[in-house]
Amino acid sequence: MPRRKAPEDLSVDELRRLLIEKRRGTRRDRLDHFRRTGRVISVTPSLPPPSLTDLTSGAASEPAESVAEARPPRLADRILLAVEIIAVVGLVFVLLNGLGLLRELNQEVAAALAPETAQATPLITAVVLPSGHTPPDASGNTRPNELEIPEHLRPMVQSLANAAVPTPGPEQAIRIQIPALNVDAPIVQGDGWEQLKKGVGQHIGSADPGQVGNAVFSAHNDVYGELFRYLDKLAPGDKVILYTQQRQYVYVITGTVIVEPTQVEVMAHTADPTVTLISCYPYLVDKQRIVVFAILQN
Repeated sequence: MPRRKAPEDLSVDELRRLLIEKRRGTRRDRLDHFRRTGRVISVTPSLPPPSLTDLTSGAASEPAESVAEARPPRLADRILLAVEIIAVVGLVFVLLNGLGLLRELNQEVAAALAPETAQATPLITAVVLPSGHTPPDASGNTRPNELEIPEHLRPMVQSLANAAVPTPGPEQAIRIQIPALNVDAPIVQGDGWEQLKKGVGQHIGSADPGQVGNAVFSAHNDVYGELFRYLDKLAPGDKVILYTQQRQYVYVITGTVIVEPTQVEVMAHTADPTVTLISCYPYLVDKQRIVVFAILQN
């Protein structure tokens, strides 16, 4: 058996060969360890041993076996990726659906808490034009003329007679003047039988002086002061002056018509500030109505 040489007795080539063998042994031990632990994926055919020149220059080839960390199969990667995508899409759907439900809930709560929108109270619609009455007798006695009211509508007229009178306000009419007729009279709210005993009555729900709409006033022609006796004398251009607690409004007469008691359309709302004056007609006969129209002076 040859005697082992001491390192100092070895030649340069021998030292290089010894170093190569040591490196190969270390690398082989490491590959064996990786095989036992399942961390190698393939073994390639052995390559020719590197030359001494390659080893000394650092360009030696890698060992025949490539070592790498174990990886899941490609199909498993795709399955995991698909699962992740589905999970993300599901999460987004849940979030969007939750936001939609939350928005609907907020809207329902807001609608429940919001005060109800006030609805405009419709104007009281008359069945017949106001101021109707029977002609006065020799003693001046008279009464409401129920015969001019269609029989099936008489219960409605009785219910309208009990309509609430609005609370007095600064914009309500309180006085009327018609200079051409020397009329200067107080105005009361309502045009029922009792109200027209006190003066000129304004139809409840009609417009206030100066406001857009139709301000409707009526009075008797042959009883209780005969305030509107001479409405038929008015001509276009004559003035009607209405007073409130704050100011006066001047209207100009535009025309006059004679109508039947049931032609209540003359009291309809208008798009401009207008006045309508109503009384029985003819004098001491009282089977029709005289209606005078006026428009606010600019």
